[in-house]
Amino acid sequence: MAQWTQMKQLIPYLATQILNELYSPSFPMDVRCYLANWIEEQRWEDFEPEKVDQEPQALTLLDQIISCLQNLAGQNPNVVERMRLQRISRNMNMFRSQPFQLVLTVRDVLRKERELLSQFPGLARFSQPPAQDSMAAAPPTRDVDLLVLKVLEIQDCRQQIHQLQEELNWERQNYESMQGENYQRHTNGMDPSMSEVTKLQTNIKQHEYNGQVIAKKRVQLLQEAVSSLEKCQSRLINRIKAWRWEQHQATIGHPFDDNLSPLQTWCEQLLGVNGKLRQEVMLAGEPIPELQERLGRLLQTLIQSSLMVDKQPPQVIKTQSKFSTTVRYLLGEKVAPGKPVLFKAQIITEAQARNLGHENVGELINNTAILEHNTSGKSTCATFRNMSIKKIKRADRKGSESVTEEKFALFFTTEISITGCDIPYKIQMISVPVVVIVHGSQDNNALATIIWDCAFSEPERIPFLVPERVPWKQMCRTLNSKFMSEVGTQRCLDNYNQHFLAQKIFDKPDIAGDYSNMLVSWAQFNKEVLPGRPFTFWQWFDGVIELTKKHLKSYWSDGLIFGFIGKQHLHLILKDRPNGTFLLRFSDSEIGGITIAYVAPSENGGQKIQNIQPSTKRDLEIRSLGDRIQDIDFITHVYPDLPKNDVFRKYYTDNPLPRDTTSGYLVVSIQTKVGGIWWHLGHNLVT
Repeated sequence: MAQWTQMKQLIPYLATQILNELYSPSFPMDVRCYLANWIEEQRWEDFEPEKVDQEPQALTLLDQIISCLQNLAGQNPNVVERMRLQRISRNMNMFRSQPFQLVLTVRDVLRKERELLSQFPGLARFSQPPAQDSMAAAPPTRDVDLLVLKVLEIQDCRQQIHQLQEELNWERQNYESMQGENYQRHTNGMDPSMSEVTKLQTNIKQHEYNGQVIAKKRVQLLQEAVSSLEKCQSRLINRIKAWRWEQHQATIGHPFDDNLSPLQTWCEQLLGVNGKLRQEVMLAGEPIPELQERLGRLLQTLIQSSLMVDKQPPQVIKTQSKFSTTVRYLLGEKVAPGKPVLFKAQIITEAQARNLGHENVGELINNTAILEHNTSGKSTCATFRNMSIKKIKRADRKGSESVTEEKFALFFTTEISITGCDIPYKIQMISVPVVVIVHGSQDNNALATIIWDCAFSEPERIPFLVPERVPWKQMCRTLNSKFMSEVGTQRCLDNYNQHFLAQKIFDKPDIAGDYSNMLVSWAQFNKEVLPGRPFTFWQWFDGVIELTKKHLKSYWSDGLIFGFIGKQHLHLILKDRPNGTFLLRFSDSEIGGITIAYVAPSENGGQKIQNIQPSTKRDLEIRSLGDRIQDIDFITHVYPDLPKNDVFRKYYTDNPLPRDTTSGYLVVSIQTKVGGIWWHLGHNLVT
């Protein structure tokens, strides 16, 4: 089920229209999910429309699908899921008359999935097991191995040249000696023997020629090695940038592998190759300034790029509050021994981040840290513990910009010496953007600034520019990711939820069209209050996240909460349901409230839709949602038609009143009462 594992990572980022086209009502996503392993094991590609004789095989596959769904339904303890599976298995019988249509549908779904996955190659790595996932950042072994082999070949050439030079020196010495002997013989009237002299001359010329050929080859190999190193290091730098980007995106719930060990190995390998190549260039017969400069630039870039903010500071920081952050140096094992490396942190404005200015705009406490090597973890880090912003100097704001929209960053600097390098290097790095607040009431608006920055910034942006408007489909993906990650659930916001959110942020409750490409502004997100409400869209949505995370996670994950739905849509789906049918929806009039909408008889004998006063975090701390639902007798079936006691039973608490007590007091219980008095106190007289 490797393909479905990847698709699960991709689905939150796909537009609603694409998902509707991919998983039709005849083959819903539920079937794809529950039978993922079995589906991917079958040979769907073997079926061809013109082969009528394959129909019995198609019918067999249909029977197996229905049987699997029925078995899953029987084994599922979740009543909601069990009934849904039973309904789907019944619907699959529609393929009985055309079983071939089923196999072609499944085949096309798998093909479209593969096509979609090919368009999003970056997401695929998140679906791999941890050990393999780490390999996404691992050095390309073949590239590094080829570099090492090239260095060995260069060293071999140098040794050959050295050996030839020794032989050449010996031959020349013999030649000069023989020349002297021949001259003496000539003056004595003796006939000189020129054969040995000629042989020596030939050997000398051959050695000189061979030396030139090998020297030329060595220079060529050096050129090739430096070019290969540039390409390999470029890939490393891109991967480091990708790691930083993924770390930034993790704020809004995107998957992120924080393992830096593979990148550290890669950095160390390339540093070793660079050092050997610099040595070979120095040992060349003649200086090669061009190669020396290229290797020097590569070295400086590598030393600078190896500094990472391993643990980012909180992105919303309150003055006078303690926080911590950690920087990690990927070349830590290559740091020259001696004087400890001291890192310093400063806080800088957005404008300074663009120019990496050094003026500190705030007073930081505990803003220095020593670079320390952890032998067991093979990491070299400087951890700033108990750091605090004592005060902050704010820049002049433009227009209606509030303090919670102003972005800062921590700026880390030090000077470092690397073994094998002649000079120390100044290295620096900035953190992700942070918003500094002075009061807890600013936290929500500050978080909105961070969410917008994380979700809609570009990887190679100028710090910290973000667009003022973004397409709704991007915003929708962000809201879904944030909701799922904060609540800690695998259940995403469905099409109905997403559509209502669009209607709410655009204030278009009557429009049922596609909002995907409509532009939503920062002001609509968290600057302007919603019509008729005292709060912004983000404040309202964040309130729902907090309520669900703390009190409703299990209900949501079990599919018992419908969630975000407008009153018009609510009336549409409940109007034909029997009295007592209800659903749970998030309140759109209060921050962090959940309400029960139900079908009730009207005075004229018809029906009407009623909404019970929303329950907030404080209410649910007093009495749980499950017990509240149990208390209300006239709501009997969860939409569409599930008996409430079947699906909510596990959420009921059985707390009978004690029969006696020595306190002498009357024992009270709290129950939910609808209409008139909200709380009803049940009394039990102590005897």
